[in-house]
Amino acid sequence: MKATKLFTSFFESEKASGIILLLCTFLSIVITNSAFEETYSHFWHLKIGSFSIEHIINDGLMTIFFLMIGLELEREVYIGELSNIRSAMLPIMGALGGMAVPALIYFFYNQNTPFQDGIGIPMATDIAFAIGILSLLGNKVPLSLKIFLTALAVIDDLGAILVIAFFYTKELNLTYLAIAMGIFGIMLVMNRLKVYKLIPYLILGVIMWYCLLHSGVHATITGVLVAFAIPFQQGEEHSISYQLEHWLHKPVSFIILPIFALANTAIVLNFDASQELLPTYALGIILGLVVGKPLGITLFSFLSVKFKWATMTDGLTWKSIFGVGLLGGIGFTMSIFVTLLAFTDTVIINNAKLYIIVASLISGILGLVFLKYYFNSVKTQA
Repeated sequence: MKATKLFTSFFESEKASGIILLLCTFLSIVITNSAFEETYSHFWHLKIGSFSIEHIINDGLMTIFFLMIGLELEREVYIGELSNIRSAMLPIMGALGGMAVPALIYFFYNQNTPFQDGIGIPMATDIAFAIGILSLLGNKVPLSLKIFLTALAVIDDLGAILVIAFFYTKELNLTYLAIAMGIFGIMLVMNRLKVYKLIPYLILGVIMWYCLLHSGVHATITGVLVAFAIPFQQGEEHSISYQLEHWLHKPVSFIILPIFALANTAIVLNFDASQELLPTYALGIILGLVVGKPLGITLFSFLSVKFKWATMTDGLTWKSIFGVGLLGGIGFTMSIFVTLLAFTDTVIINNAKLYIIVASLISGILGLVFLKYYFNSVKTQA
């Protein structure tokens, strides 16, 4: 299987980004639990105009992250793992299982409770962390498994985006929403008319972002809509889609996501003996990510092959898919993002972030150990 130049660049940038994200998270937690906690927390809530710095990061900078996710998905659909329906069905079904089973586990523990809205938290996979962990295994990992994980995580992110759009929209302003959709329609027409200049799409994208921000739909959805409006052409290096995705890789991986981690992992480690050790939302998050992800990804992938909806790519085995399923339990960025939309109580948000980090660490360690043992055993048998 031949890897595209853009995929290779993407994989390498995500590999380093995962390490930086981990360092930023550790740094943020250390500062928050030091003498600088008040100053550090106050900084993220400073106002610039009518928005706090944290708000600008979560609603503004993360839109750029979603733009890159949309461009990656577009590439996969046109020329990547998702361009062939039989090959695409394996990561598609795996991603569906990786969203459905964790959601069911969370719902089982939290139905008819104040925490029910957190059902989307364990559905997400953090691409940067998951690929970062997989890359630690070096040349042992077949290219087909790297591509499977990347396609799985991209589809997973799309699922999380749809969940945000449909289930975390509180109130709709139909006027602003109609204007935003009208702008999206104009961009689609520009695409059909073969307008291959990037600036008009970006200008209209900014206007659409403003309208969605005031419509009630989460403004970050703008990123995905703009990505699919931008002409893909044939994915050549001179195409505006390729150039924008290539340009966004490093700023997103090394600036936007680390800043998001710093701003959203300011977690105070305050263990109160009088509080319940593991509340229901904690069980839903931890079991959803650590157990639900590998179970759902493996089961749905197996069923898709069993019923001949999908084919197994050379280099993939059920054990390697299970190992990738374990890495799928690294929720982090998207899980924290959904947490901010699902809950309003700062204590619950703070605790949920901590449980996400714990579950992600467990999933990362289990996935690394399992895959390392598996690839070593394969090498020994060879």
